[in-house]
Amino acid sequence: MSTQRQALQDRAIVKLAAHLPDLIVYGDFSPERHSVDYFDGVLMFVDISGFTAMTEKFSTAMYMDRGAEQLVEILNYYISAIVEKVLIFGGDILKFAGDSLLALWKVERKQLKNIIILVIKCSLEIHGLFENQESEEGLDIRVKIALSAGHITMLVFGDETRNFFLVIGQAVDDVRLAQNMAQMNDVILSPNCWQLCDRSMVEIESIPDERAVKVNFLKPPPTFNFDEFFTKCMTFMDYYPSGDHKNLLRLACILESNPELELSLQKYVMESILKQIDDRQLRGYLSELHPVTIVFVNLIFKEQEKAEVIGSAIQDACVYINSVLRVFRGQINKVFMFDKGCSFLCVFGFPGEKAPDEVIHALESAVDIFDFCSHVHKIRTVSIGVASGIVFCGIVGHSVRHEYTVIGQKVNIAARMMMYYPGIVTCDSITYNGSNLPAYFFKELPKKVMKGVADSGPVYQCLGFNEKVMFGMTYLTSNRNEDYPLLGRDEEIKYFTCTMKEFLVRNCSRVLMYEGLSGYGKSQILKEIERLAQSKNHRAIAIALNKISFHQNFYTIQILMANVLGLDSCRHYKERQSNLQNKVKTLLNEKFYCILNDIFHVQFPISREVSTMSTSRRQKHLEALFMKILKQTVKEKRIIFLIDEGQFVDSASWAFLEELIRTVPIFIVMSLSPFLDTPCDAASTIMKNRNTTYVTLGAVQPKDIRNKVCLDLNVSGIPKELNSYLVEGSCGIPFYCEELLKNLDHHRVLIFQPMESKEKANVAWNNMFRNYTKITEGLKIATLGHDKKIKEVCDLTRDVRLKNLSPPASLKEISLVQLDSMSLSHQMLVRCAAIIGLTFTPDLLFEMLPCWNLKMMIKALAMLVKSNIFYCFRNGKELRMALKQNPASFEVLYRSLSLKPMEGMPCGHQEALRELESEVIECHIFRFCRPVMQKTAYELWLKDQKKAMHLKCACFLEEIAHKCKRCCSGDFIPYHHFTVDIRLNTLDMDTIRKMAKSQGFKVEEEIIFSKIEIPMKSEIFPENISSEEIREKVLSFFDVIIIKMRSSEADIIPLESCQCEDILEVVTMPLAHHFLILGEKNKALYYFLEIASAYLIMNDNYMAYVYLNEGERLLKTLRNETSWSHTFESAASYSLKGQVCFNMGQMRLARKMLRKALKLLNHNFPSNFISLFLQTHVESNRLFHYVDQQAQESLPPGKKRLAQLYQQTTCFSLLWRIYSLNDFFHYKYYAHLAAMMQVNSALETQDNFQIIKAYLDYSVHQQLAGYQGMWSKYEVMAIEQIMNLPLKGQGIETVTYVADTLGFKKFLMGHLELAIDLGSRAQTMWGLLQNPNRQYSVLCWLSRPLFLRNRHTQLIQTLGWLWDLSVIEEHILSKAFFYYACLDIMLYSGFVYRSFEECLEFIHQSEDNRILNFHSGILLGLYSCLAIWYARLQDWDCFHVFSNKAKNLVPRKTPTPVYSQGICRYLEGQVLYLQKQIEERSEWAQDTGVVLLKNLETLVAQNTTAIIFHPRLYHLMAYVCLLMGNEQNCDLFLNTALQLSETQGNVLEKCWLNMNKEWWYSSSEPSKEQWHQTVLRLPSWDKVVFSKLSLDIQRNKFLMRVNILDNPF
Repeated sequence: MSTQRQALQDRAIVKLAAHLPDLIVYGDFSPERHSVDYFDGVLMFVDISGFTAMTEKFSTAMYMDRGAEQLVEILNYYISAIVEKVLIFGGDILKFAGDSLLALWKVERKQLKNIIILVIKCSLEIHGLFENQESEEGLDIRVKIALSAGHITMLVFGDETRNFFLVIGQAVDDVRLAQNMAQMNDVILSPNCWQLCDRSMVEIESIPDERAVKVNFLKPPPTFNFDEFFTKCMTFMDYYPSGDHKNLLRLACILESNPELELSLQKYVMESILKQIDDRQLRGYLSELHPVTIVFVNLIFKEQEKAEVIGSAIQDACVYINSVLRVFRGQINKVFMFDKGCSFLCVFGFPGEKAPDEVIHALESAVDIFDFCSHVHKIRTVSIGVASGIVFCGIVGHSVRHEYTVIGQKVNIAARMMMYYPGIVTCDSITYNGSNLPAYFFKELPKKVMKGVADSGPVYQCLGFNEKVMFGMTYLTSNRNEDYPLLGRDEEIKYFTCTMKEFLVRNCSRVLMYEGLSGYGKSQILKEIERLAQSKNHRAIAIALNKISFHQNFYTIQILMANVLGLDSCRHYKERQSNLQNKVKTLLNEKFYCILNDIFHVQFPISREVSTMSTSRRQKHLEALFMKILKQTVKEKRIIFLIDEGQFVDSASWAFLEELIRTVPIFIVMSLSPFLDTPCDAASTIMKNRNTTYVTLGAVQPKDIRNKVCLDLNVSGIPKELNSYLVEGSCGIPFYCEELLKNLDHHRVLIFQPMESKEKANVAWNNMFRNYTKITEGLKIATLGHDKKIKEVCDLTRDVRLKNLSPPASLKEISLVQLDSMSLSHQMLVRCAAIIGLTFTPDLLFEMLPCWNLKMMIKALAMLVKSNIFYCFRNGKELRMALKQNPASFEVLYRSLSLKPMEGMPCGHQEALRELESEVIECHIFRFCRPVMQKTAYELWLKDQKKAMHLKCACFLEEIAHKCKRCCSGDFIPYHHFTVDIRLNTLDMDTIRKMAKSQGFKVEEEIIFSKIEIPMKSEIFPENISSEEIREKVLSFFDVIIIKMRSSEADIIPLESCQCEDILEVVTMPLAHHFLILGEKNKALYYFLEIASAYLIMNDNYMAYVYLNEGERLLKTLRNETSWSHTFESAASYSLKGQVCFNMGQMRLARKMLRKALKLLNHNFPSNFISLFLQTHVESNRLFHYVDQQAQESLPPGKKRLAQLYQQTTCFSLLWRIYSLNDFFHYKYYAHLAAMMQVNSALETQDNFQIIKAYLDYSVHQQLAGYQGMWSKYEVMAIEQIMNLPLKGQGIETVTYVADTLGFKKFLMGHLELAIDLGSRAQTMWGLLQNPNRQYSVLCWLSRPLFLRNRHTQLIQTLGWLWDLSVIEEHILSKAFFYYACLDIMLYSGFVYRSFEECLEFIHQSEDNRILNFHSGILLGLYSCLAIWYARLQDWDCFHVFSNKAKNLVPRKTPTPVYSQGICRYLEGQVLYLQKQIEERSEWAQDTGVVLLKNLETLVAQNTTAIIFHPRLYHLMAYVCLLMGNEQNCDLFLNTALQLSETQGNVLEKCWLNMNKEWWYSSSEPSKEQWHQTVLRLPSWDKVVFSKLSLDIQRNKFLMRVNILDNPF
């Protein structure tokens, strides 16, 4: 039975009936419109308070999760309870008007007495529903009820497309009056209702000075039986459910199909609702918080009370209103009678009905309706209120009786303006500003206190759009601030200056057009051009058009000529007339002056000749006159016409301009948006003219967006997070940036504070990355001058989540217009994609789309790519490259894009679409072109729908949320998923085993029979073997491996490259956010930590930091959990934080984080001497047991223990490096313990790679710490271990890792030849393994020993490979190392590989790159190299710029060779500056020299400074001593440096040392111009190769100058 009833309720006719009262559903009306019906009945008006305030609260919410569905739930919870109560008592809901409703009990007059009592009973029970209830949003919901009874008239009216009905008469007026008297929880009876009811049953309270009464309660006699009374009353109701249908609330729920009735009912329902009924996939789509424009029209009649009289007036008005609205996609939502007159609630921009220029259309429609209705017979007054903003648009009511309505403050404001400002068209400030129309179309009105509106803001009267032209009002609308430069449009302005020169020189017409979408800054460009065009020799005339201009014939020429003739400043027509006479007296016969009357609003006498002229002949005379005037004018002074919004030039003006360009030498500069329709012939001709230059504007560069924000906020810097949000969100469109910034300011997200110096700033985890992207230095000086300084920076409030912010209403509206212009199927696809995120894959999208086939989806995606909704990419690398590339801000086309559709035929369009579909099939990643579209589409979903869709996404993604197959499909945090239950799906054990195998893990049965073999002393390297023999054996082993890898053994070489970065972006990151939205905090935390770990692997410290903070937020909410999994997640978080701090050079913080992680992992690191020595003893015994004794066979640790051990080894690996960096003597013991604990933890894992890595790390530690003899033992053990590995899977990668690491280690220790041998083999092996990240790393360090050995051919070959890799992979670090090497070659090798300018350009472009910016050492080295270059050139201003940048990076100490090399270069720059100070006899020179020498000595003494850097450091120390007059120490350091260079084979340093030694002790005169001359003769590498010259290194070396003074102090 229930199934049958459900089927009935799914019928279209039943759904239609739910939107209409029984009065219409069961009515029998004539097809004539209008028609009138009369009856008696009782009316109930229920007004509910609190909903408008609630709507405002939701509409101004900050985040995207505000959800209209919460509002819908609350609204309908209360309203449906009222509706249900009314229906139970036999009432018929006539109308829902926002947060109120009108109900009718239609009966014969003799039954009114009983029915009134019944309705009073119903009213009291409704009040009972809301006693002591408060909504979940904290809003107190209360109702007031008014009742009336008597004669009622129903009026039906409309046209062939829509029907409406009204109930009018005294009873309607009475119920409105009674409602005005009611307070909350009151039931008020109108006078007539009180007269007609059974007074003996009602206890009332009188209302002073009123005939209406207030009901206190019912007082039936003791014998009164309400059930019998109720049954009796229901017999009077024609359509009250009874018999078999008595359990129904409404008979209309089971209407039988009736096509004729269905067609009749459809005319009473809005078109958008009919679409919803027809298209089931969009059910619930229309209930949302939506930006709309409300037009409230009120008609007051001369004879209000007579239905027959006002019926025809309402009919005429309705037909006209409907026809006007239909043109611009507006709709009549409601028609009802207020206290005075009939009101139409019209809405523009309903969901699915958004159109461009909505506000203008609404105002035009309002003026048009006002003009028409003002002339309708019997209408006395027309009042219209227009308001724009976000309101609730949705279905309100009960499932069996509801209506589509709008609720919100903007609805109230429009209604109040209509009532408080009668007889005119008014609008609010949002509408006024949103129209972008000139101010002369409006007039600000005196402010009035309006009921129910706290602050409406300014109110304007719309004066209409057909008034006479107001001269002097057509200036450019964009105001230019003299202190605010035009950002990012330098090249576009250059086109103007070049075209201007051509125009002035050649005396030939020129046209320059700037085409761009709204918001790209076209008006700003024209304003700048207006400023540049001012000159004594020519005159610039600038005008701004608007949409109204397009509909006025010859308007553009009229305005231009008014300016040419100087009429724009005339205040009175007589003044204009006098000026005109003086201008045209020699050009026009006096009898023809009157042809100027209409166009310039003057009053010359009309002559007989002119009065007989046709309109076309008058126009020709006028055009001929204007042409003569312009010809005469340009002889005296050149004219430049500047026309803003040129797409609004009318066709007659285009025709005149075309003739003008051919006849008169004139320069026209025009800005315009792309034409919506094909431009007129004259416009097309101008665009195709050979003298027309057409510039298409694009997005501005990210740096210009940053500069704009800094200038707008008047700050010197903004947080990187804010910069990224605005750059991404604005898509380079200045208007978008402004709106996003206003939105942030509105929500008080921005805070301003004094800039704290880097020296004073205390670095903590929360502010570690709080570096500010700064305004461009040159721009700051140009804007503020040298003397002014901005002392503030902008920051964000704590815990604000920018990516979750709801978009501004203005930008949301733009996206909604785009969405609503799509087909319903395309809208559904965009909305589903929005759930997935900004980036999505077609596989997941196909999973999300209901009832779609693949072909249908591909076709839709192709159309949306063509429409610039989506970008498509073949893989993640293409996406990343596209995001890094900044497109040009303009394109010179020499013709409009608007003309392109004219070139192709429809068949060509279809062919292009098919080609695009073929491309889309090959694409695996899609991305929204504009983030605001994704956010807007996302907000359209209701809460339950979002949750279901997010769950669907999560279920799909979690199956592939792991490393790629190339990386063994494991976790980014090793064995992470074994510690946490993160599965959504319930899996059986077989599935789990299969998954474990696929991820490279053995199942339990396999583990039992897989005993680990602890390494024993090997026979591979006997104890007495020499180091040379070991070298030969190792190199031969790697050669054999390379031969095997190059053979066809498929199990050695992976078939595909690493896809982890793609998986991270399109799987893991979205999955974490899906779980976060679903409230699955543990699962979200798991994936946030995975993401952070992945970013650390990819060297992106900033993004790792961002996601660790996301994880930290979740950890705080889960702090009460005490499970092991939560403890492990906390430990992993601290471990990852420690790694970030380590990479950022914050060693104190890193040590603190790592110690916390170890504590949580149950492996405390000692904090005092006693525990240090005890722990050292214990760990030494463990290590001795593992290494020197044959261990007993044992089972490998469990997966949870492995996860714990892997985290321990990571922590210990960093800790020993951190302790090695510190100068305190006892810290070396902590470092030694940490290194030993790393080895022990690695040995416990029984994992070959971890053990080998630990051995090599321990060997490096021993060697750096000076433990002679020990380091080689562990190095040999690592080599022995790899020789026993199976050469497949992880084994081959481990072998390659050892070759790489050994080579790097040998380089650090100064064994340059062996380092080159090992490095060249390692890079070959990584290349064969298709691992570009590892390959770039080995190429970077391999270039250094080649550089120091002066093996230039191999060096250039290596750098060539590095460059190719950096370009293919778009790898910023490898590019940075490449240019670092190029600078070193210029500075020290005596030739040029890449020019200094190219290197400098790279640094300027990339210094804000988030990976490079937060990678200690590389930028330090790059800046220092530039500082050295400028110091050698004696360009001390440039030196200080880059030296100071390097100085800011010096405190970020990391125990890495990259940092050591960078600090060496930095100190070299300081040494050169010391020479300048001594030369200038600075009073600080001696102190500087002492500090510098101390720093150099400290660096040499540090354990972490590799031996390879010692020759350069001793070289610099020798020079400092020489400068300070200490020749004895100078000789000592110089000889030490020479000896080390000889030992290491450091040819480069040795040669330079010998040259400087000879130079310093020679009698040659120092030359300041030495490096200038050297730079001029530096040959390029190509020249060296092709000319086969031997490099004269000595001739191209920089010689450190020595002062002539014997004693500078």
